[in-house]
Amino acid sequence: MNPVSTQSQTRDLEGKVAVITGGTKGIGRASARKLAARGANVVVNYFRSRSAADETVAELRQYGVEALAVRGNIGNKDFHEKLFDQVAQAFGHVDILISNAALGLFANIMDVDQRAWDLSLHTNAEALLFCAQKAVPIMPPGGKIVALSSLGANRYIPGYAAIGISKAAIETLTRYLAFELAPKSINVNTVSGGFVDTDALKSFPNYEDMLREVVKRTPFGRVGNSDEIADVVVFLCTDAARWITGQIVVVDGGYSLT
Repeated sequence: MNPVSTQSQTRDLEGKVAVITGGTKGIGRASARKLAARGANVVVNYFRSRSAADETVAELRQYGVEALAVRGNIGNKDFHEKLFDQVAQAFGHVDILISNAALGLFANIMDVDQRAWDLSLHTNAEALLFCAQKAVPIMPPGGKIVALSSLGANRYIPGYAAIGISKAAIETLTRYLAFELAPKSINVNTVSGGFVDTDALKSFPNYEDMLREVVKRTPFGRVGNSDEIADVVVFLCTDAARWITGQIVVVDGGYSLT
Protein backbone atom coordinates (compact mmCIF):
# COMPACT_ATOMS: atom_id res chain seq x y z
CA MET A 1 0.00 0.00 0.00
CA ASN A 2 1.35 3.40 -0.96
CA PRO A 3 1.44 6.02 1.79
CA VAL A 4 -0.95 8.91 1.43
CA SER A 5 0.53 12.38 1.28
CA THR A 6 1.62 13.57 4.69
CA GLN A 7 0.38 17.03 3.74
CA SER A 8 -3.21 15.84 4.27
CA GLN A 9 -2.46 14.22 7.63
CA THR A 10 -2.75 15.64 11.12
CA ARG A 11 0.81 15.53 12.47
CA ASP A 12 -0.30 15.55 16.10
CA LEU A 13 2.17 12.79 17.04
CA GLU A 14 5.21 14.55 15.59
CA GLY A 15 8.35 13.40 17.38
CA LYS A 16 6.62 10.75 19.47
CA VAL A 17 8.16 7.27 19.62
CA ALA A 18 5.94 4.22 19.25
CA VAL A 19 6.81 0.55 19.77
CA ILE A 20 4.53 -2.04 18.16
CA THR A 21 4.94 -5.75 18.80
CA GLY A 22 3.98 -7.84 15.80
CA GLY A 23 4.17 -4.67 13.77
CA THR A 24 4.88 -5.97 10.27
CA LYS A 25 1.50 -7.41 9.28
CA GLY A 26 -2.22 -7.08 9.84
CA ILE A 27 -3.45 -4.72 12.54
CA GLY A 28 0.09 -4.06 13.75
CA ARG A 29 1.29 -2.85 10.37
CA ALA A 30 -1.87 -0.81 9.80
CA SER A 31 -1.35 0.86 13.20
CA ALA A 32 2.31 1.54 12.39
CA ARG A 33 1.37 3.18 9.12
CA LYS A 34 -1.27 5.39 10.72
CA LEU A 35 1.07 6.45 13.53
CA ALA A 36 3.80 7.31 11.04
CA ALA A 37 1.34 9.33 8.99
CA ARG A 38 0.68 11.41 12.10
CA GLY A 39 4.40 12.03 12.64
CA ALA A 40 5.42 9.31 15.10
CA ASN A 41 8.73 7.50 14.84
CA VAL A 42 7.97 3.78 14.89
CA VAL A 43 9.81 0.69 16.15
CA VAL A 44 8.26 -2.53 14.87
CA ASN A 45 9.02 -5.83 16.49
CA TYR A 46 8.88 -8.96 14.33
CA PHE A 47 9.93 -12.58 14.63
CA ARG A 48 9.90 -14.42 11.31
CA SER A 49 9.99 -12.47 8.06
CA ARG A 50 12.94 -10.11 7.54
CA SER A 51 11.58 -9.12 4.13
CA ALA A 52 8.24 -8.06 5.65
CA ALA A 53 10.15 -6.05 8.26
CA ASP A 54 12.26 -4.34 5.62
CA GLU A 55 9.16 -3.53 3.55
CA THR A 56 7.40 -2.11 6.60
CA VAL A 57 10.35 0.09 7.58
CA ALA A 58 10.69 1.40 4.02
CA GLU A 59 6.98 2.19 3.91
CA LEU A 60 7.02 4.02 7.23
CA ARG A 61 10.03 6.13 6.29
CA GLN A 62 8.11 7.51 3.33
CA TYR A 63 6.08 9.48 5.87
CA GLY A 64 9.22 11.40 6.85
CA VAL A 65 9.73 9.63 10.18
CA GLU A 66 12.37 7.36 11.64
CA ALA A 67 11.56 3.65 11.59
CA LEU A 68 13.35 0.66 13.06
CA ALA A 69 12.68 -3.09 13.01
CA VAL A 70 13.81 -5.26 15.92
CA ARG A 71 13.71 -9.01 15.56
CA GLY A 72 12.88 -11.21 18.53
CA ASN A 73 10.38 -13.55 20.12
CA ILE A 74 8.08 -11.36 22.18
CA GLY A 75 7.01 -14.48 24.07
CA ASN A 76 10.52 -14.77 25.49
CA LYS A 77 10.91 -12.62 28.60
CA ASP A 78 14.65 -12.23 28.00
CA PHE A 79 13.92 -10.39 24.74
CA HIS A 80 11.93 -7.57 26.34
CA GLU A 81 14.99 -5.93 27.87
CA LYS A 82 16.85 -6.18 24.56
CA LEU A 83 13.95 -4.56 22.72
CA PHE A 84 13.67 -1.55 25.01
CA ASP A 85 17.43 -1.18 25.30
CA GLN A 86 17.49 -0.72 21.52
CA VAL A 87 14.61 1.75 21.70
CA ALA A 88 16.41 3.74 24.40
CA GLN A 89 19.64 3.76 22.41
CA ALA A 90 17.90 4.90 19.22
CA PHE A 91 15.44 7.43 20.65
CA GLY A 92 16.03 7.86 24.38
CA HIS A 93 12.43 7.25 25.33
CA VAL A 94 9.12 5.69 24.27
CA ASP A 95 5.75 7.45 24.23
CA ILE A 96 3.50 4.70 22.90
CA LEU A 97 3.50 0.93 23.41
CA ILE A 98 1.12 -1.20 21.35
CA SER A 99 1.06 -4.82 22.51
CA ASN A 100 -0.26 -6.42 19.35
CA ALA A 101 1.70 -9.64 18.73
CA ALA A 102 -0.44 -12.73 19.27
CA LEU A 103 0.09 -16.45 18.92
CA GLY A 104 -1.67 -19.63 19.95
CA LEU A 105 -2.64 -23.17 19.12
CA PHE A 106 -6.25 -24.07 18.41
CA ALA A 107 -7.66 -26.58 20.88
CA ASN A 108 -10.75 -27.13 22.99
CA ILE A 109 -10.22 -26.80 26.73
CA MET A 110 -9.79 -30.50 27.49
CA ASP A 111 -7.13 -30.74 24.79
CA VAL A 112 -5.02 -27.78 25.90
CA ASP A 113 -1.55 -29.05 26.78
CA GLN A 114 1.42 -27.29 28.36
CA ARG A 115 2.76 -26.11 25.00
CA ALA A 116 -0.55 -24.55 23.91
CA TRP A 117 -0.97 -22.90 27.31
CA ASP A 118 2.55 -21.48 27.47
CA LEU A 119 2.54 -20.26 23.88
CA SER A 120 -0.65 -18.24 24.34
CA LEU A 121 0.04 -16.90 27.80
CA HIS A 122 3.68 -15.96 27.13
CA THR A 123 3.15 -14.30 23.75
CA ASN A 124 -0.16 -12.62 24.47
CA ALA A 125 -0.56 -11.79 28.15
CA GLU A 126 2.91 -11.94 29.69
CA ALA A 127 4.31 -9.85 26.84
CA LEU A 128 1.97 -7.00 27.74
CA LEU A 129 2.98 -7.12 31.40
CA PHE A 130 6.73 -7.40 30.95
CA CYS A 131 6.94 -4.99 28.01
CA ALA A 132 5.05 -2.43 30.08
CA GLN A 133 7.51 -2.94 32.93
CA LYS A 134 10.41 -2.22 30.57
CA ALA A 135 8.70 0.65 28.73
CA VAL A 136 7.38 2.67 31.67
CA PRO A 137 10.81 3.69 33.08
CA ILE A 138 11.55 5.45 29.77
CA MET A 139 7.99 6.66 29.14
CA PRO A 140 7.30 10.34 29.93
CA PRO A 141 3.99 11.63 31.31
CA GLY A 142 1.28 11.44 28.67
CA GLY A 143 2.42 8.02 27.52
CA LYS A 144 -0.05 5.52 26.08
CA ILE A 145 -0.19 1.74 26.29
CA VAL A 146 -2.69 -0.06 24.06
CA ALA A 147 -3.17 -3.82 23.90
CA LEU A 148 -5.16 -5.95 21.48
CA SER A 149 -7.74 -8.46 22.63
CA SER A 150 -10.63 -10.30 20.98
CA LEU A 151 -14.20 -11.38 21.65
CA GLY A 152 -12.89 -14.79 22.75
CA ALA A 153 -11.89 -13.18 26.04
CA ASN A 154 -15.48 -13.20 27.26
CA ARG A 155 -17.43 -15.59 25.05
CA TYR A 156 -17.01 -19.13 23.84
CA ILE A 157 -15.32 -19.72 20.48
CA PRO A 158 -14.72 -23.37 19.52
CA GLY A 159 -11.05 -24.31 19.60
CA TYR A 160 -10.04 -20.95 21.09
CA ALA A 161 -9.59 -22.00 24.73
CA ALA A 162 -5.96 -21.12 25.50
CA ILE A 163 -6.00 -18.04 23.26
CA GLY A 164 -9.26 -16.76 24.73
CA ILE A 165 -7.95 -17.22 28.27
CA SER A 166 -4.80 -15.27 27.39
CA LYS A 167 -6.95 -12.47 25.97
CA ALA A 168 -9.01 -12.37 29.16
CA ALA A 169 -5.74 -12.01 31.08
CA ILE A 170 -4.82 -9.06 28.84
CA GLU A 171 -8.09 -7.33 29.68
CA THR A 172 -7.55 -7.80 33.42
CA LEU A 173 -3.95 -6.61 33.12
CA THR A 174 -5.26 -3.51 31.37
CA ARG A 175 -7.28 -2.51 34.41
CA TYR A 176 -4.46 -3.12 36.88
CA LEU A 177 -1.90 -1.30 34.76
CA ALA A 178 -4.27 1.60 34.17
CA PHE A 179 -4.88 2.15 37.87
CA GLU A 180 -1.26 1.88 38.95
CA LEU A 181 0.15 3.96 36.08
CA ALA A 182 -2.40 6.78 36.32
CA PRO A 183 -0.21 8.70 38.82
CA LYS A 184 2.46 8.73 36.11
CA SER A 185 -0.09 10.18 33.64
CA ILE A 186 0.07 7.06 31.48
CA ASN A 187 -3.13 5.77 29.88
CA VAL A 188 -3.67 2.04 29.40
CA ASN A 189 -6.47 0.63 27.26
CA THR A 190 -7.29 -2.42 25.16
CA VAL A 191 -9.04 -2.70 21.81
CA SER A 192 -11.09 -5.87 21.49
CA GLY A 193 -11.49 -6.51 17.80
CA GLY A 194 -14.25 -8.60 16.33
CA PHE A 195 -13.69 -10.90 13.39
CA VAL A 196 -11.23 -9.14 11.10
CA ASP A 197 -10.17 -10.21 7.62
CA THR A 198 -6.55 -11.07 8.40
CA ASP A 199 -4.33 -14.13 8.07
CA ALA A 200 -5.09 -14.85 11.72
CA LEU A 201 -8.79 -15.30 10.96
CA LYS A 202 -8.00 -17.46 7.95
CA SER A 203 -5.99 -19.77 10.20
CA PHE A 204 -9.12 -20.88 12.07
CA PRO A 205 -9.82 -24.57 11.31
CA ASN A 206 -13.46 -23.81 10.45
CA TYR A 207 -12.74 -20.49 8.71
CA GLU A 208 -15.39 -20.73 5.97
CA ASP A 209 -18.19 -21.71 8.36
CA MET A 210 -17.15 -19.02 10.82
CA LEU A 211 -17.00 -16.37 8.10
CA ARG A 212 -20.56 -17.14 6.96
CA GLU A 213 -21.84 -17.00 10.54
CA VAL A 214 -20.06 -13.72 11.29
CA VAL A 215 -21.38 -12.02 8.16
CA LYS A 216 -24.87 -13.26 9.00
CA ARG A 217 -24.76 -11.98 12.61
CA THR A 218 -22.99 -8.66 12.02
CA PRO A 219 -25.42 -5.76 11.45
CA PHE A 220 -23.19 -4.35 8.69
CA GLY A 221 -23.22 -7.71 6.92
CA ARG A 222 -19.44 -8.15 6.63
CA VAL A 223 -16.25 -8.75 8.61
CA GLY A 224 -14.01 -5.87 9.57
CA ASN A 225 -10.57 -5.00 8.24
CA SER A 226 -7.24 -4.11 9.84
CA ASP A 227 -7.57 -0.38 9.19
CA GLU A 228 -10.87 -0.22 11.08
CA ILE A 229 -9.25 -1.69 14.19
CA ALA A 230 -6.07 0.36 13.76
CA ASP A 231 -8.05 3.61 13.60
CA VAL A 232 -9.28 3.01 17.14
CA VAL A 233 -5.86 1.85 18.37
CA VAL A 234 -4.27 5.04 17.08
CA PHE A 235 -7.03 7.25 18.51
CA LEU A 236 -6.22 5.81 21.94
CA CYS A 237 -2.60 6.86 21.38
CA THR A 238 -3.52 10.53 20.94
CA ASP A 239 -4.11 13.32 23.41
CA ALA A 240 -7.81 13.24 22.48
CA ALA A 241 -8.00 10.00 24.50
CA ARG A 242 -6.30 11.44 27.59
CA TRP A 243 -9.40 10.85 29.79
CA ILE A 244 -9.84 7.23 28.72
CA THR A 245 -8.02 4.59 30.73
CA GLY A 246 -8.60 1.03 31.91
CA GLN A 247 -11.17 0.46 29.18
CA ILE A 248 -11.83 -2.44 26.82
CA VAL A 249 -13.07 -0.83 23.61
CA VAL A 250 -15.01 -3.31 21.48
CA VAL A 251 -14.65 -2.76 17.73
CA ASP A 252 -16.72 -5.43 16.02
CA GLY A 253 -19.28 -3.79 13.74
CA GLY A 254 -22.04 -4.72 16.18
CA TYR A 255 -21.41 -8.48 16.13
CA SER A 256 -21.52 -8.72 19.93
CA LEU A 257 -24.99 -7.13 20.00
CA THR A 258 -26.60 -10.34 18.80
